[in-house]
This record gives sequence, structure tokens and C-alpha cells, in this order.
Amino acid sequence: MHPIISLVGPTASGKTSLAIALALRYNAEILSADSMQFYRGMEIGTAAPTQREQNLVPHHFVSCLNPDESMAAGRYQALGRDCLATLEEQGKRAVVVGGSGLYINALIDGLFEGPARDEQIRVRLQHEAESLGNEALLVRLQSIDPDYAARLGSANDLVRIVRALEVYEITGTPYSELHRLHQKEGEGLKAQFFALDWDRDVLYERINSRVDAMISAGWVEEVRALIKVGYGAQLERLKALGFREIAAHLRDEQGLEEAIEAAKMHH
Repeated sequence: MHPIISLVGPTASGKTSLAIALALRYNAEILSADSMQFYRGMEIGTAAPTQREQNLVPHHFVSCLNPDESMAAGRYQALGRDCLATLEEQGKRAVVVGGSGLYINALIDGLFEGPARDEQIRVRLQHEAESLGNEALLVRLQSIDPDYAARLGSANDLVRIVRALEVYEITGTPYSELHRLHQKEGEGLKAQFFALDWDRDVLYERINSRVDAMISAGWVEEVRALIKVGYGAQLERLKALGFREIAAHLRDEQGLEEAIEAAKMHH
């Protein structure tokens, strides 16, 4: 199998246009690993490839699910590897592009599931987060597994913090070490990784311009349409960056300009 070209980077870094250029040059097709671009009806707010861009190069896993459906990492790995095998039979390469490391890792390195869930430990940790705050759990994780804690970066990702602490309590081994052992023993795919890295000030300007362009393209109307057909605030997809701010505006909880500025900042 030809090595996969894996292109990663933050939002608004230009991954889509570069992926298309690479695919055209190397007779490749594109596999999206963006956790939000899976969902149809959210194309503006997720900056999904336009129809013109998809006509230039075939894209897989874009607008392939309804917003209330789910693309688990294990499912993405299975579907993605089937897609890669088909491209290999056709003599084509693959460009995997996205900012969601979980799906890229699952596809290329294989999925590490770890031990089965322990609901008693999990509930206790969640209660501790409620009483002590997420930061306290992150500090605990930093003391036992600094490598994995550094990958998370902040206390916002409570689900993964709880999972890593849960795994450590069950196994006595840091989550990152178990993952390294899995990668060493598992069958990974050959890949060439490239990351787009902009100066922070330049990236912020790109993000600001992108959000403004999304608003001009009808992002507010897109979110309004999702809510109108029943995808209300309880839907996890509408809690995603940008969508939650626009949804809050549509609930009259904040003005449009305030929502736009919040979306820019959170991105």
C-alpha cells in the first residue's frame, strides 16, 4: 500500500485547499477525518469542502451522516480502512485530512480501547469533578501521566481526563504507556505526516476572516434550519464550536455580534 499522506493543522490553516492540491498532484482521493464534517446540514459552520472542491477531487466521509447519528472512532477505522483498500486496488493514493486526532490515530495506528469501563470509578470521578472542578482532576492526571495530560492541553476535555484516570485505577499503568504498547504490538499503516503551522497572530486573523465569511454564507440560517427540524440545544452537534454560540443567539441569549466574537475567540 502506498504511504498515506496525512495532513493536519488547526482550524482555518488551509488544510482543504492544500489537500486538494496534493490529491491532484499524486492521483489521490481525500478522506476527511474532521469530527464535525461527517454531518450533513452543517456544511457552512464546519467549513466542509464545497461541491466545486468535491468535484475536483473525490472526498470521503463528508456530509455522510445526519446530525443525530454517530461516527465512533472504531466505525471510522473500519470504514476508512475499507476505503483505503479500494483506493489501493484502483492504483490511487489517499490524503487523510482533518483536525481530529482521534480519528486519524484510529485509522492509521489502530484503535486503542483499553480496559472495559468501570461505572463505579467513572461516576466517582465525575462527582469529584463537579465538587472540586475539572482542573483538580487534570492536576491529578498530570502527576501520574504527564504525557497524556500534555496532549489534552486543558481541563475542558473532562471525558478523556476521566477515562485516563479510570484506566490508571483499573490497570495501575498510565494511559499513554498502554497506548504506546498497543502501537508497538498493533499493525499500523504507513503514513507521511505533515502539519500546517502558522504564527499565532496570522492564524487568528485567518480564523476571524473565516467566521465572517461563514456568517455571510448563511451560517445563522443553517443553525436555524437545524433547530427548526428538531435538532435543538440538547443535540451534541449543536454544542460544537461556533454552533453553540449561534444557537445561543437564536435563543435570544446574546446578540449576533456578541455570538460572532465569541465564536472567533473560542475557535
